[in-house]
Amino acid sequence: MSKETMQFETEIQQLLDLIIHSLYSHKEIFLRELISNASDAMDKLKFKSQTDQAILGDDTELKIQIETDEKERTITITDNGIGMTRDEIIENLGTIAKSGTKGFVEALSAKDKGDSSMDLIGQFGVGFYSSFMVAERVVLTSKAAHSDSAYRWESKGDGSYSVEECDQAERGTKVTLYLKESSENDDQDYTKEWVVRSSVKKYSDFVTYPVLMDIERQETPTDDDGKPIEGAEPVKKIETETLNSMKPLWNKRKNDVKEDEYKEFYKHLSHDWNDPIDTIHLNAEGILEYNALMFIPGQAAFDLFTPENKSGMQLYVRNIFIMDNCEDLLPVYLRFVKGVVDSSDISLNVSREILQHDRIVGKIKKNLVKKVLERLATMLEKERETYIKFWGAFGQVIKEGLHSDFENREAIADLLLCSSTTGDDLTTLQEYVERMPEEQKDIYYITGEDRDTLVASPHLEMFKDKGFEVLLLTDPVDEWVIQGLNEYKEKSLKSAAKGDIDFKSEDEKKASEESNKKVSEEFSGLISFIKTSLEDKVADVRISQRLTGSPVCLVAGEHDMSASMERIMKAANQPVPSNKRVLEINSDHELLTRMRDLYGSDGESDDLKEFSELLYDQALLTEGSKVVSPETFCTRLTNLMLKAVSA
Repeated sequence: MSKETMQFETEIQQLLDLIIHSLYSHKEIFLRELISNASDAMDKLKFKSQTDQAILGDDTELKIQIETDEKERTITITDNGIGMTRDEIIENLGTIAKSGTKGFVEALSAKDKGDSSMDLIGQFGVGFYSSFMVAERVVLTSKAAHSDSAYRWESKGDGSYSVEECDQAERGTKVTLYLKESSENDDQDYTKEWVVRSSVKKYSDFVTYPVLMDIERQETPTDDDGKPIEGAEPVKKIETETLNSMKPLWNKRKNDVKEDEYKEFYKHLSHDWNDPIDTIHLNAEGILEYNALMFIPGQAAFDLFTPENKSGMQLYVRNIFIMDNCEDLLPVYLRFVKGVVDSSDISLNVSREILQHDRIVGKIKKNLVKKVLERLATMLEKERETYIKFWGAFGQVIKEGLHSDFENREAIADLLLCSSTTGDDLTTLQEYVERMPEEQKDIYYITGEDRDTLVASPHLEMFKDKGFEVLLLTDPVDEWVIQGLNEYKEKSLKSAAKGDIDFKSEDEKKASEESNKKVSEEFSGLISFIKTSLEDKVADVRISQRLTGSPVCLVAGEHDMSASMERIMKAANQPVPSNKRVLEINSDHELLTRMRDLYGSDGESDDLKEFSELLYDQALLTEGSKVVSPETFCTRLTNLMLKAVSA
């Protein structure tokens, strides 16, 4: 096959430019990425070998080999993993494919260049492309398992790359970097043995395959008694050394692991440059034996809320890799947790389909969920500031569990943090309940787009007068998840913007019965007129028990869709069912009393009809919704002002 020259996709070229010019001072990351890629290739090979033992052939000792050449200024990383076909090489190295690189380019372009960009490294599958931080030219050769052909890929990172068939006897991938000229700073020269050794120890010590390197030593010849021979010239000797410890960290005991080891393993596992905010290390023994090492990240991955996002858990059985992104180890609402589970109780011939119904995996999952929720509860109790940081990153995901995990719903509810009318600080539901006045029987909430709009909502006026706290729920998911939490600590959760709210006790209602009857009679004509005027827009018109300052508000039925939910569905281009709401009027407001008097003296006038329409539009605006016709609203308002200034 002849040599083909191809162009990188536009986003790949943008990425290379950013890496070469913006991230050059952090070039040590490239070796970690290449070793991780090699480890992944061998994981895939081992997984396939469970059902196809012939795929290993005679080359069963999986390893990563690093070679350096000071004269040629090259460093080569070789693995005998699964290898790549020609099409896989082009897909993985020449296009965006599934790497998330486009997201990296956009995020990096939006940030300041330099150090502030490094928290993005590792989150977007940069991997192989980080080679160009240190290399002026990169050559990759690869031969896929069960393939008779090998291919060579080469690029200078200048916009194009070439692919051609080549000779390679063994299965696997070899990446050779032709390094740029080094500065006087020796700790950046990757042809030096100690630089490579230090980098492998720091970033790749827990890779489960040996990372080998031929080390040259100068030894003085010795006599038969082992004593150095005087005057003898040193003899050059080459020995192959293993640079990494290889012992899986999760199999060690907690007391035998240092904090820095946990952090480095997390970075290797997640490709996240930042430290985790918490670590959970379990060594379960007894009827069910397994080791688990889980990490809670400090920030959300860029694709956390995308369909492409996958579980961060890996499954091993007796140190043999079984599955990446194992969704059966943790529920979807804990998908941000990164970690490894290794059990000797799971059958080695388990397949993905069988695993979904495996009893042992189900028990492990139950225990892992319990441990994660317990750890988060402890963080909330003892490290409030850390938990607030966690909640800012993952709170919306945790809330999903209220709908999907009935067994742990109470524990999840204890973890919720909400804004409320009490102050600027976030509150838990337990803290809310503890602050409730004795006469308050229910937990009240209101949903909307932002806190300021909700605080000013007319729906809350009576709550403020009574001193009843209201939760302010502003996350888009709140509308959905709150349906999965009907009560907390035997107290019902009720929307402040739904249903008929009346805080009067039975004695108070009885005492004011005569007065209420009189008000209802006085306003009955006006209410009937407004209802007729707005019959296409409202389900009913009634005197409000929740308004004390505003003239009107719109209220949904107890089981109807809220205005906030309607806005969310419309924004997502989803069909919104017809949902007329109740218009509540404040009989104590001067505007309504004037309208009542006008109705009594002038009957069903055109002005009253215009006022009714304006009241409805006002109710829409105060709840954060859009008026049906801004032009008509403005015309009515203009005409009203003209009458006022002409009077």
